[in-house]
Amino acid sequence: MDGHQPTTNGTKRVAIVLAGGEGSRLSDLTRGPDGVHVPKQFCTLLGETPLLEQARRRVSLSVPTERVCFVLNQDHERFFSPFLADVPQQNLIVQPGNRGTTPAILYSLLRVAEFAPRASVLLVASDHHVSDETALADYVHSAFEAVEENPSRTVLLGISPDEPETSYGWIEPEATPYTNRHLLPVRRFWEKPSHDIALELMGRGCLWNSFMIVGQLPTLLELFSLAMRELYVAFSKIRPSIGTTFEKEALRKLYQSLPESDFSREVLRSVAGNLSVLPVRDVGWSDLGEPDRLAKVAKKIRPSELRVVL
Repeated sequence: MDGHQPTTNGTKRVAIVLAGGEGSRLSDLTRGPDGVHVPKQFCTLLGETPLLEQARRRVSLSVPTERVCFVLNQDHERFFSPFLADVPQQNLIVQPGNRGTTPAILYSLLRVAEFAPRASVLLVASDHHVSDETALADYVHSAFEAVEENPSRTVLLGISPDEPETSYGWIEPEATPYTNRHLLPVRRFWEKPSHDIALELMGRGCLWNSFMIVGQLPTLLELFSLAMRELYVAFSKIRPSIGTTFEKEALRKLYQSLPESDFSREVLRSVAGNLSVLPVRDVGWSDLGEPDRLAKVAKKIRPSELRVVL
């Protein structure tokens, strides 16, 4: 696959890779020889390349490489610069600090709007593992086609679970598909349920929230306007500075007063009725946010595969 191009309405496809987190839960595995913690997305934990490079390769199966953007943290510049030296400057969306996924996504969408205001956008995390990347790209392509046919849709990729995982968020869909791509309306979200509730959710056909999201840029911005109006207005005030010499200072001042905010909890849960979910099966997806999960994935691949290279 070589980066599917949209054929329905001429919109561009853009990917945004979230790579600004600290990865503190894996800090015991990701400290350098000098004792400095290196965020996990810049470490080689599985395979031969860092997680950030794996995410970059993965999304490039669905979006042309020149339209893959990265949301980063200024404090991590010494880590990300070697990996992203060949990326166009406009595609490096550098925050003055980490305030969680909500500001990161909102700021990145506003930056993308400067060069592709009608883009169809794929949002992904940088710290996930996928065994069958080609199969996943087919699902992503279906999600892109769905939002290009109906720009009011926002599509989440929901992973069909193989165990009652308690540290993931879950998506509860409605019962009946309403398109031939088997998209399901989202009924509600469940954040890190107990084991008993996770068993029940699994039995009801609920899905893991992969945090892979596809939507048209104006539609995604509207979700923020609906769910977090004050934050949306705050970012709108600095929007005229984006792309100018004043952007960095305006952003710094805004981030000084921003609390941390989680996109799944603060936005997606508030607008569940506006969302659809596409069930994804047999791609070998896992979030590598915790040591036990990393070890579990490594064991499935082969025991010798678990390693940390800084």
